Amino acid sequence: MQLRYETGLTSSEYVSSEAWRDATLERCPLHQPGDCSFRRHGTYERMSPPGARVARWYCPHGHETFSLLPDCLAARFPGALVDLEMVVAHTEQATSVEAAANALRTDDIGLVCAMRWVVRRREAVHANLIAVKGLEPELFVQCTPTVADFRRGLGTDRALEALRDIAAEHLHALVPPLGFAPRRAGGGDPKHRVQHPKGPDPPRRSG
Repeated sequence: MQLRYETGLTSSEYVSSEAWRDATLERCPLHQPGDCSFRRHGTYERMSPPGARVARWYCPHGHETFSLLPDCLAARFPGALVDLEMVVAHTEQATSVEAAANALRTDDIGLVCAMRWVVRRREAVHANLIAVKGLEPELFVQCTPTVADFRRGLGTDRALEALRDIAAEHLHALVPPLGFAPRRAGGGDPKHRVQHPKGPDPPRRSG
């Protein structure tokens, strides 16, 4: 299970300061203090940005690990939230998905794969914008669910990071890359989705 780690750092600052060393989770999200052998469980490495690690804990009674993901990093997507946001912003201005893919992926993965890469990010981000607009209608009544509109409404070019703070109470239900909801297996009744418990309050930035 992923939980929010509020640091106020950019991804480069997070890596250079090794901020995962300062992450703390005071109690198990599943049990009351003292009811389990909750303990720190090292860190895991992110593929991107290079050098980034995420602190995690383990509850042997619940057989579950918990990680503190900083606001600067995307959930279940590689890289920083701001980089993913830039991809979607570029795609919104492009004449087509093909044009965006050609501009954004200059490596040799091939056009079809590049287009899928673009579409996956665009759809994931737009799904989050639609969800947050529904959760906070008074804040975003004038915004269409686009990165460009949300940037204007929030007055920042790091809209997704700002939304992770605004929608902090709903991250357990929002999908990646903004939220931490698990991927739902196909089929089943959508009315009976299993939601994560919210867990304890995340650590706050000192100073």
